[in-house]
Amino acid sequence: MASRPKLTEVAELAGVSIGTASQALNNKIGVAPETRQRVLEAAQKLGYLQYSPSRFNPNISTVGVLMKHPKDDPDIVNPFYSYVLAGAERECQRHNLSLMYASIEVDEFSRALSWPPMLSEQQVDGLLIVGAFLEPTISQISEQAGLPIVLVDGYAYNNDCDRVVTDNVNGAFAAVNYLIDQGHRHIGLIGSDANAYPSIRERRKGYTRALKTHEISKQYIEDSILERESAYAATVRLLERAPQITAIFACNDDTAIACMKAAREMGRRLPDDLSVIGFDDIDLAQEIVPTLTTIHVDKLLMGAMGVRHLVDRVRDPERASLTTSLGTQLIIRESVIGI
Repeated sequence: MASRPKLTEVAELAGVSIGTASQALNNKIGVAPETRQRVLEAAQKLGYLQYSPSRFNPNISTVGVLMKHPKDDPDIVNPFYSYVLAGAERECQRHNLSLMYASIEVDEFSRALSWPPMLSEQQVDGLLIVGAFLEPTISQISEQAGLPIVLVDGYAYNNDCDRVVTDNVNGAFAAVNYLIDQGHRHIGLIGSDANAYPSIRERRKGYTRALKTHEISKQYIEDSILERESAYAATVRLLERAPQITAIFACNDDTAIACMKAAREMGRRLPDDLSVIGFDDIDLAQEIVPTLTTIHVDKLLMGAMGVRHLVDRVRDPERASLTTSLGTQLIIRESVIGI
């Protein structure tokens, strides 16, 4: 029995990219008429069209979820994005849709190194790109896939994509404002730098805005990336140069946990000598000692909203792009006390 023709074969025969072939077959704008005709003729010659009736139907049956996987890194489940994936899966079930998940290997610059079959073989009708991808990589994925795309916890200002994001500025503002309400005036920031991903720069902005609102001029910022080892070292540097600090806002829970470990090993009692607040509300936040005060992000809703945007986009491909910003909630636990 002959195997079904693939989109890659159609693109090769027509002499175009996979993305162009997909756009032509989906009757998308931006494809020259002669190019579209060449693609259709190639698809007809290979018998591709008989296997792909849904390509011309304004409905969606299979949602793809794509996350990045750094080259040579161990395969560790992300405690944040696992809930986003679960939320997308629940919403797919509600709409009677299938869901396919794949990771894409990237290099140290977040450039794609390989393409999962669900993209190269056009096995999905729309795509959720979940997490922090560099904008050129998003453009590369968009060109390769040739499908409707929704960014979940992602940013691409030069790509006309729907997005589901967190209200990071107000979430961070609430975190630092709570510390100030508890009497803290010397408050550090860990887990960001000036060139960080947009969501982290927004949290940094929320930190500075809260201090300015309360007319606190002294900022204590120690740059680091969102990785425990980096956050640990940054906390040590910060507390050594500014021992008067009584509280730290960490840009996510993982870095908050690293801050707590560093402070404890430097002889600080938690929360008596140092209060710490995080962001995201991952499961581990409730299990460490002291339990972590943090900003809750509705990760399940993020995934569900991504699917809803994708269904709407497939049904109305010409509508204006939408961005949904999800609010946050302060979760008070044991890692912050008043002074």
